[in-house]
Amino acid sequence: MLRKKTSSVTRDANRAPLLSAVAEKTVDRRSFLRGSGLAVGGLTAIGLTGGTVTRASAQETMAKSMETIKSVCTHCSVGCTVIAEVDNGVWVGQEPGYDSPFNLGSHCAKGAAVREHAHGERRLKYPMKKEGGEWKRISWDQAINEIGDKMLSIRDESGPDSVYWLGSAKHNNEQAYLFRKFAAYWGTNNVDHQARICHSTTVAGVANTWGYGAMTNSYNDIHNSRAIFVIGGNPAEAHPVSLMHILKAKEENNAPVIVCDPRFTRTAAHADEYVRFRPGTDVALVWGILWHIFENSWEDKEFIRTRVWGMDEIKDEVNKWTPEEVERVTGVPGSQLERVARTLANNRPGTVIWCMGGTQHTNGNNNTRAYCILQLALGNMGTTGGGTNIFRGHDNVQGATDLGVLSHTLPGYYGLSGGAWAHWGRVWGEDMGWLKGQFHTEKDADGKDVNLMNRTGIPVSRWIDGVLEDKENIDQPDNVRAMVLWGHAPNSQTRMTEMKTAMEKLDMLVVVDPYPTVSAVLHDRTDGVYLLPAATQFETRGSVTASNRSIQWRDKIFDPLFEALPDHVIMAKFANKFGWADRFFRNIEMEDAETPNIESVTREFNSGMWTIGYTGQSPERLKLHMANQHTFDKTTLQAVGGPADGDYYGMPWPCWGTAEMKHPGTPNLYDMSKPVSKGGLTFRARFGVERNGENLLAEGVYSQGSDIKDGYPEFTMQMLMDLGWDGDLTDEERAAIEAVAGPKTNWKTDLSGGIQRVAIKHECAPFGNAKARAVVWTFPDPVPLHREPLYTPRRDLVADYPTYEDRKFYRLPTLYASIQKQDFSQDYPIILTSGRLVEYEGGGDESRSNPWLAELQQDMFVEINPRDANNLGVRDGSQVWVEGPEGGKVKVMAMVTERVGPGVAFMPFHFGGHFQGEDRRHKYPKGADPYVLGEASNTAQTYGYDSVTQMQETKATLCKIWSA
Repeated sequence: MLRKKTSSVTRDANRAPLLSAVAEKTVDRRSFLRGSGLAVGGLTAIGLTGGTVTRASAQETMAKSMETIKSVCTHCSVGCTVIAEVDNGVWVGQEPGYDSPFNLGSHCAKGAAVREHAHGERRLKYPMKKEGGEWKRISWDQAINEIGDKMLSIRDESGPDSVYWLGSAKHNNEQAYLFRKFAAYWGTNNVDHQARICHSTTVAGVANTWGYGAMTNSYNDIHNSRAIFVIGGNPAEAHPVSLMHILKAKEENNAPVIVCDPRFTRTAAHADEYVRFRPGTDVALVWGILWHIFENSWEDKEFIRTRVWGMDEIKDEVNKWTPEEVERVTGVPGSQLERVARTLANNRPGTVIWCMGGTQHTNGNNNTRAYCILQLALGNMGTTGGGTNIFRGHDNVQGATDLGVLSHTLPGYYGLSGGAWAHWGRVWGEDMGWLKGQFHTEKDADGKDVNLMNRTGIPVSRWIDGVLEDKENIDQPDNVRAMVLWGHAPNSQTRMTEMKTAMEKLDMLVVVDPYPTVSAVLHDRTDGVYLLPAATQFETRGSVTASNRSIQWRDKIFDPLFEALPDHVIMAKFANKFGWADRFFRNIEMEDAETPNIESVTREFNSGMWTIGYTGQSPERLKLHMANQHTFDKTTLQAVGGPADGDYYGMPWPCWGTAEMKHPGTPNLYDMSKPVSKGGLTFRARFGVERNGENLLAEGVYSQGSDIKDGYPEFTMQMLMDLGWDGDLTDEERAAIEAVAGPKTNWKTDLSGGIQRVAIKHECAPFGNAKARAVVWTFPDPVPLHREPLYTPRRDLVADYPTYEDRKFYRLPTLYASIQKQDFSQDYPIILTSGRLVEYEGGGDESRSNPWLAELQQDMFVEINPRDANNLGVRDGSQVWVEGPEGGKVKVMAMVTERVGPGVAFMPFHFGGHFQGEDRRHKYPKGADPYVLGEASNTAQTYGYDSVTQMQETKATLCKIWSA
C-alpha cells in the first residue's frame, strides 16, 4: 500500500487542489490502475473529476459506443502500445497493447499513467506572455505576430543565426522532419534537440565504427542472448518494460547478466555479476576486460581477419592495461575482470547494452567505441543474440535524430556539404540560390565567401555560451539573441546558474510545450517570455521510431484540448508569418492553410532518406503493421502469415528502396546470414576502400546469396555500368539518375531508388561490404583512450591520462586542460553522478504534473554512502546542501545508502522548480505548476563536453556536501 506523503508538495489548495484531495486517501495498486484507465468492467477514469470512480450499469454501457484507438507511449524508446478507450471524443480509459511485440501487454508506472499526461489540468491552456512581471493570456494571432516581428527584427540586425531553434525528441517523425526543414528555410544550422545531450556520442562513435549510429539488434532479440553485459545503463528504471526481455534470456537461456555501474541500481539487483567502478573510467574498464580476452586468445580471430580493420592497434593499447593498472584507475580487481572476460568468452553470442552512463562524458565517444570494439573482438556483431543494444531515451529521440534535428546534419545523416544540400534541394524542389540566400555569408581568413549553411551550428549543450560568449569568439556574426525551446526541459542540461544568466540576457525567450517547463521559472525576467501550448502526441497522428529502428504509427486519440495546437500547425503559422509557407509546403498536401497532411509529410521524407532506408515505410505499410501486431513473432519480430507476411515489425531501417519493393526491414544490422532482400546486411563501406595500403573491404565474406563474393565499395551508377547491371534499370530510373549526376550518382542521391533496387536484386548491400574499423583516424583519439575527467579526484592520474587541449569547434571555444589543471579535489572531495528514476521522465515537467506519478516520488534527494554521511555528520532524511566546484548548489534530502560507494554521490535529474534553496512555484502561470517541485541536479553540475559531439558531462564531476 502506498501512503501519501506531504513533506514537499504544495499545501496551497488554490494551486494543487487534486493532490490535496488525494492526500486524504491511500492509493493502492488497484486505485492507481483505475486512475490510469487500466481496470476493466466499465470503470471510468478518475482523471481530474474529483477522484471518484463509479461503475456504470450494463444498460448504460451497452448504450454507449466505445471506440478503441492504438497509440504509442510518449515516454521512453521501448515503443509500448497504448490502447485508448474513447467515448464521444473523450479518452476515458486505457489498456496496454497485448498484441504489441514490444510491451506484450505490460506497462511501467509512466505508461500506466499516460492518459493523465494528455488530460492533465497542469497543462498550458492558451498562449501567454510575461509582461510587467505577470503572465497574461493572449491569442494565437497576437503571439505569432509579436514573436515573428521580433525574430525578423533580430534577423535584420544580427542575421538568422541569432535565433536558435531547439527541437524535440517528443515530436513525431513528421514534425521532426518539418522542424529541421523549417530551420533550413529560416537560414540557420543553430538547430538541435535532446539527442545531443543523451546519445550523440553513441551515434558518432558507433557510426564511425561500422556505418550506422543506432541500436544494431532489438529488445526482442535479447531473447537469444547467451550473455548480457550492461554498462552505463539502468533498464529497470529508465526502460522498465525492456527488463522483461532481458530477464527472458536470463531465465530461459541461463544467460549471465553482468552489470557495470558506479551505483548498485535496480538493474544491478538482477545481475549475476555486479562490477562497481569509478565514474569516468569506462575505457580503462573495457580495456581491462579485453586484456584478459587477448591474453587467453579468447578473441574471434577469423571474424577479426575478415570483418575488422585496426584491431592490432587496439591490442597495442590494451597491452598497457594490466590488471594492476586497471585496478589503480578503476578500482576493480583484476580477478573480477578475468571472471567477466571468461564469462563473455564462454557464453556467445552476448549482447552489450548501454545508455547515458556511458555517453555523457568528455570522452564519451571513446567509451562507445570501446564497447563496440569489445563486441568485435568477441565476434558478437551481425548475429542474432549479439550486437550493441543501445537503449535510447525519449520515445522518438531515435526518429528525431534520424530526421536530422541536429546542428551538424540534414535529415538522414547527409551532413552539411554542398552535395547534401543539393540532394535535399532536389527533394524539396527548391531553388538553391534562394535557399543559400537565406543563410549568412561571410569572408574567411583568405577573403573568400563562406556560406554558413555548410558550417555546423551551435549544439544545444552550448546554447548558453552562444548567448554569453564574447561575439568575437563565436564563428557567426552575433550572439544568440532569441531562444525557442520547443519541447525541451532546460533542467536536463548542466550549468544552470549560467543558464539563468543566459535566459535573462536574451532579447526573447519562447517556450512551445504542453507544459510550461522550468523555462518559465528559472529566470527572473519580467517580460519578453512567451508560452505557447503545444498539443501532446495523443492529439495528433504520425510515425515514431523505437530504439530498435522500428517505426510505428500513432493514430489521433482525441482533438487538442484547450487552445493547444499540434506542433506542425504551429510551424505552419510561423512559416506563413515569415512569408515562405508556399515554398515550404510546395510538395506537401495541405488540409487547410495551416495544417499539413501528416501522411504527405511522411511521403516527402520517404522520397529523400535513402541513406538509412527510411524510404520503404510508407504510411500505408506502417498502419498495416499496427493493425496486425498479432501476426508478428515476439522474438524474431517477423510476421508469420497475414497481410504483412515476411515483414519485420515496424520495418526497422534500413527498409531499402521504395515501398513498392516491399523490403521487409532489417531486424539485426550487419547480419550476413540472410540475403539483403530478406533483412540481411554487411558492414558499411563508409570510410574508403584502402588505408595506408591496407584493405578496408571485407575479406572473402558476404551476405547470403550475394552475386559479389567478396568485399565491395558503395554502389554508384558507374559501378552498375562496370558490372553490367545497369541494364536492370527502368527507363524512368535511368532518367532520374542522369538528372542527378549521371554515372557519378550514388545509392544515396538517386531519387528513383533504382541503384538500390538493382543492387538488392543481386543481393548486395547498396552501401557496400566493408570491415568495421576499430581505429577512427578522423577522431581526436583514433584509438579510444582513457582520459581523466575535467573535475577528477585522482590528481595522481592526471599526468598519465590528461584530458585534451582547449580548442574551438561547433563555433565556440571549448575548455579542457585549462580546467583540469586546477585542483578542486580538496574542497570538493566527492564524485557527483546523476541518473534516472522509474517514476519520472526527462526534466520531469509532465510526469511531475501527473498526480499518479507525483504520488510515488515527492522528494528530490542525494544518495550518500554511510561512511561519507557519518564523516559529514549527515543523517538519513535530513536536508543537505550539495555544491559543485563552479559554485552551483542545491538543497535536497539526504538518502544514506550503500547503493553508492564511498566517495560517490548520486542525484536524479528529473526535478525542477527550486533554485539554490528557493521555491519558485509562484513564478509558474496559475494552475500550471507541477505537483512536485525540487532542485535540479544540473544546478550543481559543471562544465565539460565531448571532444567530438559536445555531449555534456553529467556523470563524473565533484561536489561537497554539508548539513543544511
